[in-house]
Amino acid sequence: MPPEFARSLSDSHCGRQAASQFAKARSQPSFCLPPRLSRGLSAVGALPPQVRQFVEQSAATCRPDKVHVCDGSAEENRRLLELLQQQGTAQPLPKYSNCWLARTDPADVARVEGRTFVCTPRMRDAVPAGGAASGQLGNWMSPEDMRAAVSQRLPGCMAGRTMYVIPFSMGPLGSPLAKIGVELTDSPYVACSMRVMTHVSAAVLEALASGEQFVRCLHSVGRPAQPRASARRGWPCDPERTIILHKPDSNEIVSYGSGYGGNSLLGKKCLALRLGSCMARREGWLAEHMLILGITTPAGRKRYVAAAFPSACGKTNLAMMQPSLPGYKVECVGDDIAWMRFDEQGRLRAINPERGFFGVAPGTSSSTNPNAMRTIFSNTLFTNVAATSDGGVFWEGLESELPEGVAVTDWLGQPWERGSGRPAAHPNSRFCTPAEQCPIIDPVWQAPEGVPIDAILFGGRRPEGVPLVYEALSWRHGVFVGAAMRSEATAAAEHKGKVIMHDPFAMRPFFGYNFGQYLAHWCSMERRGGSKMPKIFHVNWFRKDSQGRFLWPGYGENCRVLDWVLRRVEGEDIALGSAVGLLPKPGSLRLDGLRETPDLQQLFSLPKSFWAQEVEDIGRYFEQQVGEDLPGEISEELQALRQRIAQM
Repeated sequence: MPPEFARSLSDSHCGRQAASQFAKARSQPSFCLPPRLSRGLSAVGALPPQVRQFVEQSAATCRPDKVHVCDGSAEENRRLLELLQQQGTAQPLPKYSNCWLARTDPADVARVEGRTFVCTPRMRDAVPAGGAASGQLGNWMSPEDMRAAVSQRLPGCMAGRTMYVIPFSMGPLGSPLAKIGVELTDSPYVACSMRVMTHVSAAVLEALASGEQFVRCLHSVGRPAQPRASARRGWPCDPERTIILHKPDSNEIVSYGSGYGGNSLLGKKCLALRLGSCMARREGWLAEHMLILGITTPAGRKRYVAAAFPSACGKTNLAMMQPSLPGYKVECVGDDIAWMRFDEQGRLRAINPERGFFGVAPGTSSSTNPNAMRTIFSNTLFTNVAATSDGGVFWEGLESELPEGVAVTDWLGQPWERGSGRPAAHPNSRFCTPAEQCPIIDPVWQAPEGVPIDAILFGGRRPEGVPLVYEALSWRHGVFVGAAMRSEATAAAEHKGKVIMHDPFAMRPFFGYNFGQYLAHWCSMERRGGSKMPKIFHVNWFRKDSQGRFLWPGYGENCRVLDWVLRRVEGEDIALGSAVGLLPKPGSLRLDGLRETPDLQQLFSLPKSFWAQEVEDIGRYFEQQVGEDLPGEISEELQALRQRIAQM
């Protein structure tokens, strides 16, 4: 420990509470803190021993000037936001209530999938036999190489900064599905965002003091070896050496070099999906990239649906949908992550382990997602959107809502005008906002037991060939449908262009272990749930005609598809067989009240040439990326689809 560190304890409420609750921890060797430790911090010496050890070891390596134990209070958040303003990281938005705008370095705007690794002793534990160490279904690194990568980056990386200790829970404390983590970060932006996205409180420390295990999360924005000429003031990062490391065997995450949320909010994709999927396999549940919504029919029957779409493919819009059909009511449980476990009666139940929405801003408007617009204009941290001269924000999709005479400054800080040919907001710009502010948040969205899942939807951006909706023929066929998902690439990661990518289960960037074993785990769920398993469907809101126009209006009209899905869950005879699955019978999809009647023949057509190519692409993908780890059940479903298409 650096000799210039001197012990200092806080007299804050959280510090006094921690000191009384963790008196036993004070008998451990003292942890030295810098003399400039500010007022209002928890006593690090009073942390539970296992947390204190994690902090001590990390601080000895990263050498921060200060250590701050976060309590999640509003006062703490206010101070952090003021610090972000002083540093030039964020600016207040006076048009709204407690809203702020941060602009990142232009080199740090999305997830870095190519630099994200799962670290296991055997490569095959992380990626399938058909894949490579760096492939489409994840990147593997040995523990030895992980140690080398860490030793090349972390020593002294927090010098001159504060290390924030963030005790957080994914899911409500006390839930059988909740998991606890402790993130150490040198970014106040991350500390503010984690308060929105997770449960951060002294109560988490109480749970840790009682012996709860936790995921160790260490993050630093990094320190480049050489100053970058293009670096943005207030947004330190080291994009050339950015790396995200996961060690499932010991529940550890190390993230270096990026401050962007998908790389730095380690409770989100890193814990909730990559490590979460590993824990779920070991413990017999599912950790999935899925929204959860409750939908009540005009007859008063409520059902819950989980849906997996790739990032930026409409998850938030569906989770907050304002249904167009009279008498229907949609309520939001979550828009991104679902943790699902069987209850004692064999029903699959899900929680949303997050507390906030980290949604894509462009395309969100009063016409596409009015409930999101009612959610995000208080207590929100916007990132990489444009700013307006009246103290507000702007992004593509809000053109009709921009007042006359209001000037716009783009996400790079430059004046922007309509017709300039460049976007005002980055395509992956975000809002980070508390879920409890959503006007349609489900009353039981934080219920520790979760909500019962009646249907699971898979979907993506498929401009041609794939029908609006079809039902899987069985649970096993549904697993195959999820495994065979393909979608246009989006701006949420570093991919360029609108190439059609394989994105199984919308989890391609998020698998924490061998995808073949993941499929076997999903297939095994049917043995646990039997006849109570949810029905599985595939949806495609994005099919286009020959002129490139969308064939389906989408947004609130997607309730019509959910209406058909729920009626199938109820057992109504409104489906007919096809080569790909069960399609709606003629007249069973409600179209009453639509301004324009869609071309259903195009929406549900199954061009044989398209599907013949599709099945070959899927087969080639399985062979090249999964190889001998592909479960036999999935191979059989592929062959069955090939035979059905040949008979079309």
